[in-house]
Amino acid sequence: MNLQPGHGGWVETALRRFRARRMQRFVAQMGVTADTRVLDVGGTPLNWSLCPVQPRVTLLNLPRAAEPAPDGFSVVFGDGCRLPFPDESFDIVFSNSVIEHLPAEAARQEFAREIRRVGKAYWVQSPCRSFPIEPHLWTPLIHWLPRSWQTAIVRRGTIWEWLERPSEDRRAYYLGHYLRDIRLLGVREMAALFPEARILRERLLGWTKSLIAVSP
Repeated sequence: MNLQPGHGGWVETALRRFRARRMQRFVAQMGVTADTRVLDVGGTPLNWSLCPVQPRVTLLNLPRAAEPAPDGFSVVFGDGCRLPFPDESFDIVFSNSVIEHLPAEAARQEFAREIRRVGKAYWVQSPCRSFPIEPHLWTPLIHWLPRSWQTAIVRRGTIWEWLERPSEDRRAYYLGHYLRDIRLLGVREMAALFPEARILRERLLGWTKSLIAVSP
């Protein structure tokens, strides 16, 4: 749940460039072609519009999070912890900034097991807890504080609100979701969830911004 497209300005431009570089790395790392069958768990068409190759993508999402998909995409409603597909149904399972939205360790483990079961290979990205700027609220250091401190600070305002200018009901939902559900992961936690994977690091200004579990 980062800033959504359509608001313009330098923030959106920077995000699109960063995501485009990530998708280029994904294509190069995984050998993606137009015939590659990809399941995107929790994704939207945005990332694929930035991809230099257009594989055969199935988007799986909850109904409330679904967006209209362009031609060439398949859309499935479902739960990432219980994927409705047989084993090794896809060449690659792709997931971008989703696993940190599962607050319970058991749910994260089930999510990881399902990805590993359904894909012959996978690419799972998540923001890194050691990066000093919290990527959902765009607020420095807040995710390193105790939850009670985070609650007090968030209620007074965040950089996300200043940039996004949300309606009051959207603000309440978004901040409530952050405080209730978001749990950023570190390197050891990603490695434990995906034990056979190589953990790649995306860096920004020398800091590890994101972690990517890649297999094979």
